[in-house]
Amino acid sequence: MNRDAKLHCRCGEVQGHVKDASPRTVNRIVCYCDDCQAFLHHLGRADLLDAHGGTNIVQVAPASLTFERGTERIAGLRLTPKGLYRWYASCCKTPLGNTLSPAIPFVGVVAQAFENPDATFGEPIGAILGKFAIGTPPAGSTKLNLRLLARALRMVIGWRLRGRAWPHPFFDRATRAPSHPLTILSRSEREALRPRCGPRPMPAA
Repeated sequence: MNRDAKLHCRCGEVQGHVKDASPRTVNRIVCYCDDCQAFLHHLGRADLLDAHGGTNIVQVAPASLTFERGTERIAGLRLTPKGLYRWYASCCKTPLGNTLSPAIPFVGVVAQAFENPDATFGEPIGAILGKFAIGTPPAGSTKLNLRLLARALRMVIGWRLRGRAWPHPFFDRATRAPSHPLTILSRSEREALRPRCGPRPMPAA
């Protein structure tokens, strides 16, 4: 049975929900890439990474995600000028969603933002980019998972064909531009984050 899933930032200033939430309507994975790790280290939220440096993500259709409180506190970050758009709550540095351009309709929300992600979405169905995992990569995370890839593509294409790309919580429909303040990290800022990321992070000073 589908239902709305509430989400909020750590301090509660930003609140929203995902409509028609169920294991059937989303894609839940764990990503071990060094960019996801770098983003959380930049925010000071490495507590959201698992023991191997993985980020637990629920991928949803943009039109299903609505923020009804605290939208003025939403900010965006790109690690590089052409990197993913990574949105977060500026009040408490809680990640709220990762996106590509509006042409590719999906939003990856960190699972811990939801009140009860396991009961609502089920367990993660796979893991990706395990070559960046800290320590021994989790089973199945280092090879291309064709089943996982096919499911993700099917969902994204379906969302686009069914008009689920708009309204978008992070982009303006008329201009296709970001609807919240956006910062791009400098090269020196990115390089300062890399030693903290897998597969072989340097010990904390």
